[in-house]
Amino acid sequence: MEALINGTDLLYAGYKETGILGLALKLANSKYNDQPREEVLALFKKVKDYPENFLDDKVLEPLASAMIEEANAPKDETIALKETSGAYIVYGEAQIEQGAKDQMDVAMKLPVTVAGALMPDAHQGYGLPIGGVLATKNAIIPYGVGVDIGCRMALSVYDIPEEHFIMNEAKYKRELIAHTKFGAGHGYHGQYKNDHEVLDRNEFNIAPFIKNLHDKAWSQLGTSGGGNHFVEFGIIEFEHRDEVLGIDKGRYVALLTHSGSRGFGATVAGHYTKLAKDITRLPREAANLAYLDLNSQEGQEYWIAMNLAGDYASACHQVIHDKLQRALGAQILAKVENHHNFAWKEILNGEEVTVHRKGATPAGKGVMGIIPGSMTAPGFLVRGKGEADAINSASHGAGRQMSRTQAIKSITKADMRQVLKDHGVSLIGAGRDEAPMAYKDIDAVMASQTDLVDVVAKFTPKLVRMADDGSRED
Repeated sequence: MEALINGTDLLYAGYKETGILGLALKLANSKYNDQPREEVLALFKKVKDYPENFLDDKVLEPLASAMIEEANAPKDETIALKETSGAYIVYGEAQIEQGAKDQMDVAMKLPVTVAGALMPDAHQGYGLPIGGVLATKNAIIPYGVGVDIGCRMALSVYDIPEEHFIMNEAKYKRELIAHTKFGAGHGYHGQYKNDHEVLDRNEFNIAPFIKNLHDKAWSQLGTSGGGNHFVEFGIIEFEHRDEVLGIDKGRYVALLTHSGSRGFGATVAGHYTKLAKDITRLPREAANLAYLDLNSQEGQEYWIAMNLAGDYASACHQVIHDKLQRALGAQILAKVENHHNFAWKEILNGEEVTVHRKGATPAGKGVMGIIPGSMTAPGFLVRGKGEADAINSASHGAGRQMSRTQAIKSITKADMRQVLKDHGVSLIGAGRDEAPMAYKDIDAVMASQTDLVDVVAKFTPKLVRMADDGSRED
């Protein structure tokens, strides 16, 4: 053979850059070096195209067997991430832990990612960081929505002056205890079950496992979750008349609730996250960001179930607010509600995208929202500015600065009692993992997002109820 056969020759013949290429080169240049070059190349192309025909060839059998083994080997179906993380804006970067940024960097490498942003209350979670906003193209990420689908804030501003609460706090406490239930496994039974039209929705029939959750959803309707979920009375102050809401300057009694879709939503999240991981195999660091194509059956099922869970979460809040309104004999001056563990179809840069807000508040132009602090820190009624860089979003609260475990280890019951006393807050339930010190400074968080929202009113907690068992949840 007048010239050695090289890798380029075999690549041109259809070989790939694997170990088989090296084996073929070794055989071609050691066993066939006395034959014409073109004939040798033609022979090795035949081996590549029809390896089964060479299994009885003394020289070429090892090459043919290796080719057949490679062809029959399980395919690596892992979907590659982009080589570099797409750019995204971070609000309040100095107060955000590195783990949350690292998670966002991975999310920005997904092949379906279009844009992202990180809110100033961000902290590390599962998959997408809490406080992360991610826009994707025709894909939905169950863990980008979160386990507590449709978790939300709801605020009722009453026609009751602050003085009435001060003079009748015992009555407010009695009614709060009488009309709320919290934590894992807690619900209503028999004649005490609540009713709402959401339970009649046909979407409960989209899949057998969702239909099987109907009874649990009915029992837990009108209840609140564990962890950081709460129902609280407080005083909301409007420094100026708000023309949009039609509320005069003043200080009013208000009810603020925070909870989600309970065991129903958690089960939906777990089921479709497992499906997504089975269908969309991603590298280990991105495994919890597994997504479903919205054109697939599974994607459509999850989308329908997610929206049902969101409406169910809203119904839970409505039941609580309606009960307490009747108990107090109050008139509602305004009611504002927003959710923060959800995905929306929105237009971004002229194209439809799926916007995941995991622990982030919708803040489109003129959109109302509530951003709470902690059980002693103020919350804020806000109006969105529609900032495109933030994908029309804002923080959903102050955000944790301590993990639950760290808070329990470092905060004593005496510390917690003292801070509640200092702020004039009465607390029913809650564990030390929800102590005010476990959260970031809400004023610093709000200062980091002045481009995202305008503050309409300030809410100060006075009487707070949370789950007796701390962070336990379904």
